[in-house]
Amino acid sequence: MHLGKALAQAAAFAKPEAFDKLLEQLPVEWIEKALSLKEGIATMRRRRLPAVQVIWLVLGMALYRDRPIFEVVDKLNLALPDPLRPSVAPSAIVQARARLGAEPMEWLFSRSGEEWAHRSADKHRWRGLALYGIDGSSLRVPDSDANRQEFGGHSAGEKRGDSGYPLVRVVALMALRSHLLAGVRFGPYSTGEVTYAKQLWSQIPDNSLLIEDRGFLSAGHLVPLARQGVNRHWMTRAKKNTKWVVIENLGHGDDIIEMKVSSHARKQDPTLPKTWRARAIRYQRQGFRPQTLLTSMLDAIAYPAEELAQIYHERWEIELGYDEIKTEMLDREEAIRSKTVAGVKQELWGLFLAYNLVRLEMEQIAEEARIEPTRISFVAALRMIRDEMLWCSLSSPGAIPKHLRELRASLKRFILPPRRPDRVYPRAVKIKMSNYAKKRKIPSPTASI
Repeated sequence: MHLGKALAQAAAFAKPEAFDKLLEQLPVEWIEKALSLKEGIATMRRRRLPAVQVIWLVLGMALYRDRPIFEVVDKLNLALPDPLRPSVAPSAIVQARARLGAEPMEWLFSRSGEEWAHRSADKHRWRGLALYGIDGSSLRVPDSDANRQEFGGHSAGEKRGDSGYPLVRVVALMALRSHLLAGVRFGPYSTGEVTYAKQLWSQIPDNSLLIEDRGFLSAGHLVPLARQGVNRHWMTRAKKNTKWVVIENLGHGDDIIEMKVSSHARKQDPTLPKTWRARAIRYQRQGFRPQTLLTSMLDAIAYPAEELAQIYHERWEIELGYDEIKTEMLDREEAIRSKTVAGVKQELWGLFLAYNLVRLEMEQIAEEARIEPTRISFVAALRMIRDEMLWCSLSSPGAIPKHLRELRASLKRFILPPRRPDRVYPRAVKIKMSNYAKKRKIPSPTASI
């Protein structure tokens, strides 16, 4: 069966128009393109869960973390009707996810980042530069042999062994002033953040500023970032052991400096120069120790030091974004759902796409309210959108546009107060690690039989 006919057939039964109206920013042509990447989907036969519906299922898994997958199918009315089988068997859901695979979800997320995040960053520029942040994190996945072999984990030492769950290392590129994700790379935990970050360089546009953690401070990382684009800048904090020579003083606590490029870095990349220049800005926030910022923005007139010291702290927006994903969307569960490697990848791409959909809706609400997107409560938006999707699955498509307008109007009641820059929250451990031994798999007595 042709893909277009299959989409029409699914629409005639399961009403995906409801989702198209709610998540109208996910065009049907995107879905068609994503499904065309998967061999065999364009000629799929009629199934209870066609591939187009499985896309909504994967998004529903991200939005309804507290519900079993079969309940997500039922509540969102995703399955085509069958009078002999009112409910879809769990095995059929597993098979449907396996048929879809991870590639369509990856393509949809990547398209959303290209379209939404860069457009958003363009709206919220600082002195002509689009602001981005990049940072890494990790996510636990179920402790299956396949997941542990593929993703590995963190070693806790000889006595305590490896981490209780396999870990996926994630590195995200975010439009800082809206939290929309422009790009994500993830994979085995043993691969470092810098390696994943380099895979995102091509997605950073010209006339931009990338704000990074000091763990990314290296010539091999930052020199190519700046030279591969036009007016692409970076900013990070100096490490305690960072050494430089002052070349020129631009003002109080503001210098042009020169740093040596290590022989190891030049061996890995012979195109690197022997030395590289940056700008060092010393500043101190109330309640904190003095800090030094390093940046490629050498022009003190175009980029004043006082503003740079303020802009740097927008880097924490990406930490808030990770918190929104882990705490609010994943409910701080020990691990995500999928036990297979392919399932993990599909679920993660669906999670990042769902996050972008929520964040895009929040930006539209902020535009109507004429405030910054970060002033909209993510918790309130997520709850209301969850409720809306359940309502859409039971309602006629004709009533949805009005209901969506009411949704946006009600979300304005959850506008957060302006940020208070004078607040001080020193880092501290809130939950102490347990003294009990870690739980590990115990070999079955019959395992060797």
